[in-house]
Amino acid sequence: MAETPLGIHPDVAKSDSDVSETNKTNKPRHGRPGEREGVTFAGGGLESHYKPIAKYEGRHRYDPDFEWEPEEERMVVRKIDKKICTWVCLMFFALQLDRGNISQALSDNLLGDLGLNTNDYNYGQTIFYVSFLSAELPSQLISKKLGPDNWIPIQMVSWSLVASMQAFLNGRKSFFACRALLGLIEGGFIPDNILYLSYFYTGWELPARLSWFWVSYQSTQIISAFFAYGILRLRGHNGMEGWRWLFALEGMLTGLIGIISWFYLPPSPTQTASRFRGKNGWFNEREEKIMVNRILRDDPSKGDMHNRQALSFGMFWECIKDYHMWPIYVLGLSWLIPTQPMTAYLTLQLKAIGFDTFQTNLLTIPAYALFIVQLLFWTWISEKLNERFLISLFSQIWAMPLLIALVVIPGATSHWAKWVISTLMVGHPYMHAILVAITSRNAGTVRTRTVASALYNMCVQASSIISQNIYRDDDKPLYRRGNRVLIGICAYNFALFIVAKLYYLSINRKREKIWDAMSKDEKERYLNTTTDKGNKRLDFRFAH
Repeated sequence: MAETPLGIHPDVAKSDSDVSETNKTNKPRHGRPGEREGVTFAGGGLESHYKPIAKYEGRHRYDPDFEWEPEEERMVVRKIDKKICTWVCLMFFALQLDRGNISQALSDNLLGDLGLNTNDYNYGQTIFYVSFLSAELPSQLISKKLGPDNWIPIQMVSWSLVASMQAFLNGRKSFFACRALLGLIEGGFIPDNILYLSYFYTGWELPARLSWFWVSYQSTQIISAFFAYGILRLRGHNGMEGWRWLFALEGMLTGLIGIISWFYLPPSPTQTASRFRGKNGWFNEREEKIMVNRILRDDPSKGDMHNRQALSFGMFWECIKDYHMWPIYVLGLSWLIPTQPMTAYLTLQLKAIGFDTFQTNLLTIPAYALFIVQLLFWTWISEKLNERFLISLFSQIWAMPLLIALVVIPGATSHWAKWVISTLMVGHPYMHAILVAITSRNAGTVRTRTVASALYNMCVQASSIISQNIYRDDDKPLYRRGNRVLIGICAYNFALFIVAKLYYLSINRKREKIWDAMSKDEKERYLNTTTDKGNKRLDFRFAH
């Protein structure tokens, strides 16, 4: 049976039309199984189920009888892409510029200048990831209260100040302190943006936008490599090392993007009017009605909260104990580990095998370009085939032979052969956009989506903490022991992806059996009277 957006069962669409013979507004969604276009929720008392709360910011545009043409919706989505998605990608570029320039700084002898070794670098990065992880959930809760449009620019300006201050690092303690502050401020930025994008996009549209989100992340690595190629040549100017100039100048750039974002980001699709964005806003009334109604018809739960509504402790606890989300969290703890050490150590590895500072930064570019191509390709394939976990499994299939090669390759092997293996490892199939989209779809409610996005990302950061300590100083430069550990984790991940797939298939089949055994009247009665919420509803189907 075809999977439906955010788990909404296709019989819900049928029941809307079956309720009244005079309701002729239901039309099948073109091109995607299970989706509904132009569907109304009128008739049979179902309006009360789909109707958003009174304080929902788009309530004045909600209309269960409203219809629009597919071409109108495509034009609105293109407009959202241009106005919202591109700017979110720019903000993510800013995050990665300040989060990732440590790699370019390493190529300019950062560790030597500060009197640090590989283990000190590992400790610093561990501190960063622990801080980042610790801030994920609090940041999401603050974002839900203040609104992502307010909280995200505050984060950006704050971390840009710390990033610039790294120009004054003077040793181990200051290095650790800056790593901690950056992690605390940047933590939560990614799920904050995912929550923000969910206000504008349907469950089917989100994976493609998230793939571009991470394309901007990896594009930053390419652009920053060129930046580093020029900025690091300032070594010696005003008595400063090149890496100090790198931190200072790139921190200033991200701060500027953060300030502009404060004025640019609208709170929601129906709140785009402002002095900066224009007194009439970006969208006319019909476009706003299309945006609001298509979002609610794709996922009615998005009307359960408004965009400045904080989560109560009770809501928070319900999200934490939602065991149906746990398989995704478990995957987040380990699926990236096989490729993360090489990604973190790429510049150090290239320096160790004989390339100079400027060659090293330029030779990282092919790996990041391959990463982008794979990210877009596999995200597209997953939606095309309506398959997530088995497609994501390919990330481990890709990594396994490369890890084996790193274990057995002779030390005297050509440095170009080692560069090829390193490039293929860093350019691995990145399935993060697919798994983040699964987290959003399978959450079923705004409150669960808010918490689940943060929890999944916390698990990913925890995996970064683990991976950051697999390559050790006494194992360099080939890290044979570390790579054998990574092979074991990769094999473990094979089993995890398959088990997660089977778990969600099993739940869907059980619910399908119960749902199909119910009469039309029983289904209508259930929809109107059930106290089940989100992914606990019988008509909810999990993405897998």
